[in-house]
Amino acid sequence: MRIGITCYPTYGGSGIVATELGMEMAARGHEVHFITYANPIRLDPGLPRIFYHEVEVSTYPLFQYPPYDLALASRMAEIAEWQRLDLLHVHYAIPHSASAFLARSILQPRRKLPYVTTLHGTDITLVGADPSYLPITRFSIEQSDGVTAISEHLRRETLDALGVKGEIRVIHNFVNCDLYRIPKTPHEGRPRLLHISNFREVKRVTDCVEVLARVRKHVDCELWMAGDGPDRGAAERLAFELGVHDHVSFLGKQNHIERLIPQCDVLLLPSRMESFGLAALEAMACGLIPVSTRVGGIPELITHGQDGFLEAVGDTDAQAARVAEILTDEKLRTRMKWAARDTAEGRFCSSKIIPRYEAYYREVADR
Repeated sequence: MRIGITCYPTYGGSGIVATELGMEMAARGHEVHFITYANPIRLDPGLPRIFYHEVEVSTYPLFQYPPYDLALASRMAEIAEWQRLDLLHVHYAIPHSASAFLARSILQPRRKLPYVTTLHGTDITLVGADPSYLPITRFSIEQSDGVTAISEHLRRETLDALGVKGEIRVIHNFVNCDLYRIPKTPHEGRPRLLHISNFREVKRVTDCVEVLARVRKHVDCELWMAGDGPDRGAAERLAFELGVHDHVSFLGKQNHIERLIPQCDVLLLPSRMESFGLAALEAMACGLIPVSTRVGGIPELITHGQDGFLEAVGDTDAQAARVAEILTDEKLRTRMKWAARDTAEGRFCSSKIIPRYEAYYREVADR
């Protein structure tokens, strides 16, 4: 098939999933065209059957805000016609789903251009629920030829919060189990905790620093913080205040996270909300044990006490106790490490999830 993909080309989960999906589809022989304002972060250059089409937005004094959604719709229509796309797959409802609706309308009746919208989380729980965007979010989702959500929790949230009518197919996030693997030899040095995010308020990154300070009372360990964002400064200040700044490394944004994860032992995911928890899945595939909060779609991925631990939001004492338990009990750590890998490999490998997208594409295109 010839597939157009639009996403936010940043370090957020929706852009990562969209990029990984496009690369997986291309590896299976499909032709993939990314249509967005910048080259997606995880998109390696020069891959066969993958093309990138930049969306340029003109600025005029008349426009207080450049109309990216309109420029995107025009570009979608152009690329769909020139490249004879079979469908568009847009990730994150606003504005991508609305732009896809406009692109489809531009091309009618000359040619058919169905579009699939994948919901990722804050496009529904935060942006979509805002009264300013709710009508257009609901409309563009309902006008989609196919809709998927990354978790059952998000599917229910969309139906309840937005009152969307129609089917929403749950297709969970995935991980390339050949790329993300348990290393053959353990990393050297002291135990290492890892946090990966865009450092927004919802991620509660300062909780990671508090957990480290508590764990260090029992175990000599360190914390790697991968990513960047508005709450990085607060985390850095707290590390100095708690006297653990020498044991925290702020690594910034990382393009090859699959090289970073295997050098750690435990993943910290203290978020206030997660619709799925892609970072946890990638970590689990590498044998890291996730200590997470019991929110959103996380329980669909992590089974408490089996392949990870789930605690209440903000309960850094309980989270630290779980981390200390993992680091001091080698038998427990070994058992849970392999259980985490088994979960990733048995339920969420790309070899299991990508065929579901392929089948859904064909179903939508054939309607």
